Amino acid sequence: MRESIANWILSTEQPFATVEDVMFVKMMKTATPLFEKVSRVTITSDCFKVYEHEKKRLKALTKAASKISLTIDCWKSSHQKIEYMVIIAHFVDHNWRLWKRVLRFVHVPPLRTAVDIADGIYKCLQEWEIKDKIFTISVDNATYNDKALRRLKETFRERKKLSCGGRLFHIRCCAHILNLLVKDGLAIIDHIIGDVREGIKYINNSEGRRLNFSKAAHQMQIRDRKLMLDVQTRWNSTYDMLCMALKFKDAFPRYAEYEPHFHHLPTDEDWENVQSVCEILKVFKVCTNIISGSDYPTANLYLIEVFRVKQTLDKGSLSTNDFIRDMVKKMKENFDKYWGECHLVIAIASVLDPWFKMKLVEFCFPTLYQNSDKNIKEVMNALYEMCSEY
Repeated sequence: MRESIANWILSTEQPFATVEDVMFVKMMKTATPLFEKVSRVTITSDCFKVYEHEKKRLKALTKAASKISLTIDCWKSSHQKIEYMVIIAHFVDHNWRLWKRVLRFVHVPPLRTAVDIADGIYKCLQEWEIKDKIFTISVDNATYNDKALRRLKETFRERKKLSCGGRLFHIRCCAHILNLLVKDGLAIIDHIIGDVREGIKYINNSEGRRLNFSKAAHQMQIRDRKLMLDVQTRWNSTYDMLCMALKFKDAFPRYAEYEPHFHHLPTDEDWENVQSVCEILKVFKVCTNIISGSDYPTANLYLIEVFRVKQTLDKGSLSTNDFIRDMVKKMKENFDKYWGECHLVIAIASVLDPWFKMKLVEFCFPTLYQNSDKNIKEVMNALYEMCSEY
């Protein structure tokens, strides 16, 4: 019984004091008359026992795995004002089941230096006894991550435990790269986004304003859903907000007739620019949903999505619209910065997919890279090298 309570406390993130609550004790005695009340100190001890038991189970799994890939993410807790790094392991067991498990939360000092990150990762690998099994490490595109991974790569290379001489070791997060590209695109219409956002805030501020806007929308024969406000730190919600606002663009001038204090009116040219941006970002939205919309996205899905993004940017750079060309120019610069060199992992994953094999690489690389023949040869050499290692 106590173990079940401890599991419930941990999985639902309940405070330990819950077990001393009068109504909790009453509920448990109703369900099980022989239930005996436990203190918060006792249940805290039980939770630690559950943690140690689960840790042993996970260690047995990681010990049996031949190769383990890591994903690293850093963030600041808004509540505690403390910076953390989470280390997550991804591996396949003997039944070919894909596992994803958090290994450790590491407190990182405020400056978040490369040395602190590299040391935190290495200590975690030592604790779990998996430092000789690391295949790849995926991180966001930050300078301190690049330096930390270079430091770790040198350490592992000395042990001669890296596949393909370490060329697959450092993986840049695809979702983060897409996020950077989209931010470049949205920056060019930042003032329009601000107008739309403030306009929606004004309308949603009272029931009367919402009713007046609904009346204006019905008069313009718009039967769609109500306006939505974005989360400013998530570009996909900003994209959704703009797409929805576009459907109501004719209702905004009519609404201004009801509300003389409403001054958030984008011009017709502004709406045309928003329409153009949304058409380009639609490809990024689909790509992001495929890459990060699954609990277990696998790298064989990525190459075709990166190819579609490159196609969209190339098409935009040839547009007769100066606004679109200016927007795409900055996005292409970042694309070439992060994906300008051959990305071996997503290429190899595509080749290992029986649906694609080498055909997808041969089809996509001429669009992605100027020297496609050299990069295709590099993929083939890496495959032969990995085959020899195995």
